[in-house]
This record gives sequence, structure tokens and C-alpha cells, in this order.
Amino acid sequence: MAGEEEKGSCGCQVCPGSIEVPTEREMAALAELRAIKERVRVLKGSLDSIREEGVGDRSHRVEEIEATLDTLKAEWERWDEERKDAAQERMRLLGHEETV
Repeated sequence: MAGEEEKGSCGCQVCPGSIEVPTEREMAALAELRAIKERVRVLKGSLDSIREEGVGDRSHRVEEIEATLDTLKAEWERWDEERKDAAQERMRLLGHEETV
């Protein structure tokens, strides 16, 4: 349905009362952001534990966790952009911003 304009029962683009706030698209993005945040929290805890132990050669595990954190950062940025786009779409549908 991307790119398609929704029509309300009265013929308007979308009746303001028919839009849930936040929208499903926003809620999906927020859920992904929360999941990423939790994964980062767990990984950073593991990283702190490994560094505190200081026993043996753990550099491989540290590098692995840091690479995963980098991947999660990129994923976070993508989902945050999706959240912003969804919020902007909602504002357009509600008539608070002009359609581009």
C-alpha cells in the first residue's frame, strides 16, 4: 500500500478520527527500536563482564560483540528513519503538514 493515498468514507483523503495515534507503522518501528535497545543493553553488559574478568585472551569475543554493536547501530538508524517517516506520514494524513 506504499505510495497509495487512503480515502475516508466521506471522500476526504482520510478522516482524522480514523487514524490511530501512533499509527501501526509507527508502533512497528518503535517495537523494533525497543528490541534493538534491549539487545544492545545485553551485549554491552557482556562486554563489560569480559573486560572486567581480564582472564585469558578474550579479544576475539570482544571484537565479535563490537561488530554486532556496529550492526545494531546501523539497524537502529534505519528503524529510527522509518519511525520519523511514519510520524511525518501521520502528520500529513491528519492535515498538519502539506503533501509533498
